[in-house]
Amino acid sequence: MKLAGLIAKPDGSLIRGRVTFTDRITALEPASNDAGKDYILPGFVDLQVNGSHGVDVMNASPDALATLSRHLAREGTTAWMPTAVTAPIEKIAQVHESIAGALENSRHDNSADAAAILGMHLEGPFISPLRLGAHPALNLEPRGDAFERVLAMRALRLITFAPELPGGLDAIRRLTARGVVVSIGHTNATLDEAICGISAGARMFTHLFNAMRPLNHRDPGVIAAALAPSAAVAAIIPDAVHVHPAILRLVFDARGRGGLILVTDKVALAQTATAEKTVGRARATIRDGAARLDDGTLAGSIISILDGLRVMVEKADVRIGDAATMAATNPANLMGATDRGRIQLGARADLILLSRTLELKSVFIAGCELS
Repeated sequence: MKLAGLIAKPDGSLIRGRVTFTDRITALEPASNDAGKDYILPGFVDLQVNGSHGVDVMNASPDALATLSRHLAREGTTAWMPTAVTAPIEKIAQVHESIAGALENSRHDNSADAAAILGMHLEGPFISPLRLGAHPALNLEPRGDAFERVLAMRALRLITFAPELPGGLDAIRRLTARGVVVSIGHTNATLDEAICGISAGARMFTHLFNAMRPLNHRDPGVIAAALAPSAAVAAIIPDAVHVHPAILRLVFDARGRGGLILVTDKVALAQTATAEKTVGRARATIRDGAARLDDGTLAGSIISILDGLRVMVEKADVRIGDAATMAATNPANLMGATDRGRIQLGARADLILLSRTLELKSVFIAGCELS
């Protein structure tokens, strides 16, 4: 099959050309100006999804996660990470088994109509009691039986973690050695503590600015570490609610396309008509463009990655090719999925077609167009 249009390359540039593919991309060639006018982007990779379309990761069966995978694919997200939040360790273990079950089932499912599950993102319980956000006060120190149980979870691929906790740096080293990506978040870390976390192996910052020590010119804290060049990329929620568009642009100017990842942090209320749902520690409702607790605390977004890309392009004045890199290539690279999130020879043919007004026209997973 072939598509023609403006192709987003991994370096953020756009070329007018044709993509030929089966389940993999087999050819890329330049095309004349009278070729297709649409944008051809790699399928998005969302590393933080707490739920959507009424499905809550914390209570979902493997079949429900598979259903959510199909919903996400039809939004242009072709790979994702179900994200569990702070809870008693027994509950986290149950959620892990559901995610592991969904992963196992997907290996035996030859259909190409769903976003791939890359593994579990565990957001807690090793987080700061001072930066819980919407999480319940069930945070733990990263040591003892609870930590050992988490470390042994076979589907765990990404964990949000506060490096300043007692034993935090040693825990980061152990998680990293086991192949788990550590993301600094829900943290009250100072600048030095955050830098030490990166030195120990942390490679991401979870939803930058939210649920972390604020930036101060005399006490720069963890946010200054996230804005500075380092081995750790900064994940950010581009809904124009969690972070103002002017700050989205400021962060892009600081880190560039290679240092940022777009995530939704969406919750089960997204894409539903449901009035309310328990999120983390309390009831949440959709108000003012996001999920919020009764006291106004933000409890997650209701956007798709495509919605976030539109915000980056239309409100933060970021070029669409750069936004595509942040929404697809960078998260795939972070998770070691280097055949995803890019349009290049040999890569998976996970592609989306957008109109020039950024409306979704088609989604292809492993070369198969979704109906």
